[in-house]
Amino acid sequence: MKDTGLDHRHRDKDGAISKKHGNTLVGTLRKIYGKGFAAGYPDTTELSEVLHQLNETSLSQLRRDHDTGHLGHKIDHVPK
Repeated sequence: MKDTGLDHRHRDKDGAISKKHGNTLVGTLRKIYGKGFAAGYPDTTELSEVLHQLNETSLSQLRRDHDTGHLGHKIDHVPK
């Protein structure tokens, strides 16, 4: 059975994202998803630090790309 948090997020999916991409900086993800991604956090914050506080829009984008295998590719191809 899957654990769900208070806001019905499945911890196993969040954990898989954090394990694989947790050291990715919020600033990098903003280049992919836009300036509103993880609003309120500095660009230098790692994804693992904010993953469980993300709003539904930001989290849905991450989950979709992670589930389809596109997240790693998108991160790898962000202009520096």
